[in-house]
Amino acid sequence: MNAPYDGDRGPGTGGDPAGQAPSPPPAQHNPYAQDPYTQDGYNQDGYTQDAYRRDGYAQDPHADAQQQPPTPYDQQHAQQQQQAQNPYARDPYVQEAYQQDPYWAQGQSSQDPVTDALHDRAAHAPQGPPAQTAPYQPGDYQDATQQFYQQPQQAQPAQQPQQHYGPDPRIWAQSPPPGPAGPGRRPGASDPGTAQFTGVDDLVTRAGTEPQQNDAFAHLYRDQHAGGQLQPAEPEPEPETAPAKPAKAGSKASGLLKSSAVMAAGTIVSRLTGFLRTLVMAAAIGVGTLNDTYQVANTLPTMIYVLVGGGALNAVFIPQLVRAMKNDDDGGEAYANRLLTLVVVLLAGVTTICVLGAPLLIRVMSPTYVSHPDTNAVAIAFARYCLPTMFFMGVHVVMGQILNARGRFGAMMWTPVLNNIIVISTFGAFIWAYGTAGHSGVAPSNISPEGVRLLGIGTLLGLTVQALSMIPYLRQAGFKIRLRFDWRGHGLGKAAGLAKWTFFFVLANQLGLIVVTELATWAGTLAEKQGQSGTGIAGYNNALLLWQMPQAIITVSIMTAVLPRIARSAADGDTGAVRDDISYGLRTSAVAIVPCAFAFVALGVPLASLLYAAADADGARNIGFILMAFGLGLIPYSVQYVVLRGFYAYEDTRTPFYNTVIVAAVNAAASGACALVLPHRWAVVGMAGSYGLAYAVGVGVAWRRLKKRMGGDLDGSRVVRTYARLCMSAIPAAVVAGIAGFGLLHVIGDGAAGAFAALLVGGVLMLAIFYVAAKKMRIEELNGMVGMVRGRLGR
Repeated sequence: MNAPYDGDRGPGTGGDPAGQAPSPPPAQHNPYAQDPYTQDGYNQDGYTQDAYRRDGYAQDPHADAQQQPPTPYDQQHAQQQQQAQNPYARDPYVQEAYQQDPYWAQGQSSQDPVTDALHDRAAHAPQGPPAQTAPYQPGDYQDATQQFYQQPQQAQPAQQPQQHYGPDPRIWAQSPPPGPAGPGRRPGASDPGTAQFTGVDDLVTRAGTEPQQNDAFAHLYRDQHAGGQLQPAEPEPEPETAPAKPAKAGSKASGLLKSSAVMAAGTIVSRLTGFLRTLVMAAAIGVGTLNDTYQVANTLPTMIYVLVGGGALNAVFIPQLVRAMKNDDDGGEAYANRLLTLVVVLLAGVTTICVLGAPLLIRVMSPTYVSHPDTNAVAIAFARYCLPTMFFMGVHVVMGQILNARGRFGAMMWTPVLNNIIVISTFGAFIWAYGTAGHSGVAPSNISPEGVRLLGIGTLLGLTVQALSMIPYLRQAGFKIRLRFDWRGHGLGKAAGLAKWTFFFVLANQLGLIVVTELATWAGTLAEKQGQSGTGIAGYNNALLLWQMPQAIITVSIMTAVLPRIARSAADGDTGAVRDDISYGLRTSAVAIVPCAFAFVALGVPLASLLYAAADADGARNIGFILMAFGLGLIPYSVQYVVLRGFYAYEDTRTPFYNTVIVAAVNAAASGACALVLPHRWAVVGMAGSYGLAYAVGVGVAWRRLKKRMGGDLDGSRVVRTYARLCMSAIPAAVVAGIAGFGLLHVIGDGAAGAFAALLVGGVLMLAIFYVAAKKMRIEELNGMVGMVRGRLGR
């Protein structure tokens, strides 16, 4: 039999005697002294035959001992004297316990057939000191089972008033660590029916109210006795360990806010340079038809990329990359390289086909251009330069998602700044060569082929640099790029099956966008004939760019940091963690999204006038009206983005597809109604309002489905309460800011000076009133956001 492992003192029987006190001389041995380990191990202990039956043994392995004749007492006494003279003599039960233990290499939770039957003594204190028990009376014998172990009988102690004793510090000293190297084994202590042998203290520490129980395996620890008296071992000093740092409250949310702050900082810089690019673009080619042709051509690669695989890369492959990092031996590097290779091959083929079919794509996007040969030719030329950018978009996104899965979030948000700088330089060179649109009067009918080539090459160069700049970040993260074409049998088929529904999702979304583009282009062309610029697809896209800025800075940054963790929680089946992260994303993003939505309604015209008045004052005002119509739709748009990430974490791409079909159908139908009912100048304004209406309908559907998917608990009351309080705080702020802004525009004028004054005064009032009202309503998410901002500014 092998000795059970004592997790506190090391080996129970085969331990090193070096750390123990020497045994007393034989003359001091008292064979009648009380030994706390020599009581009846089976007669009084509840773990008799039932314990073996519970542990799978057919019978007591020591039952055969009852058939042996009793050993005379003199022989017992001689054996005890020999044992006292050499307490460490070779004993088959006590020698080389660790070398003979077949279970030593197992983990701490492994079952041991020797110790599983032991009683849980971890919570019990000893009945009393050993001196209270009566001495051994000669001639008394226990049953055959106790004689087998050759231990003297103990008379029942006299009835004493029950007292509670603590362990004797001289005997129950601190136990030394285990002797042999290697993993220890400590059976669980939560279930009294399992093995509970965790230390010498546990053998005798029992509750004073329970009857004294004996240990059936006391004979395994004879090396710790000398003449029946226990020799205390001198404790070895435990190695000093540095005290663990206390976990900071809210460290989970704090870590997410820090990651989100890094991405938000990159997004802010990217968006600011994007606005500067838009301003330079408007100064170079205006906000009229020529800008519309460039916008259509530059939108095509984005639409096709998202349709082919961009949506799947963002929604499906992030959970797959996280699972590969968790399950694969190489940390998911091979899976990521296969995915990167697949995207490169796929987008290379699609890009080639699209460049060749550019005329057909322009006809589908803007049928009205067909009747204007000059405009159609310029649009096709722009498209052939812009369509190859979809290849570099895909490469950039895959590399960025690989870094995101490894906790590197900054590169994907900062590298677009390089693209914006190159495009700004390109349009600046165009202004240097041809002058501004106001002076040159550039239009599709008079732009030179060199000018088209300059703008097209600059646009393509910007995306190329953006994609290639990700390579140093991957190397820094320890990821080595290798093209791998062994796609079969490595999980890409499953991801492709999930991406099937994402493709339909994007298709429905893009079909709705195509309808809106055609309607906006048609309405803008007719409105421009009436002298109203900035009412076509260019005005729609410019307002959309401004409107989506809070979403890109706040919501996308937060959810990009949260999505890998949601995917891990979903993979572990932790529904509560998924729910908490989604609730956190909704409530934290709402702190910025809700006031920004109302700010667009109150200050949309001053903001657009300040940005675009240099190109065309009337066009800038029309863009401001479109921005106001977009305004409140930012709230359901942001909520929809967060809620859909819950489905993607569970690899459910079918539900987002059906939800997007509903959104696209509502958006297309409402936009068509606006184009038919409203005047041409206001048609695009109505389409902007339809965009938010469609997402409000989609959020209602997606919320109910996700709530059902997660068992009916989505922390809805807390989320709704947060949004309601934020809206109540933002409404009075927006009213005051709007009155002040439009008043200043009326007094000073709608030029750059008036727009700046209106935006400054209105923005300060909006922010101050909202903050005071939100603090009065005790919106806790506001405190976290403000603390994060203060921390970033304080560095």
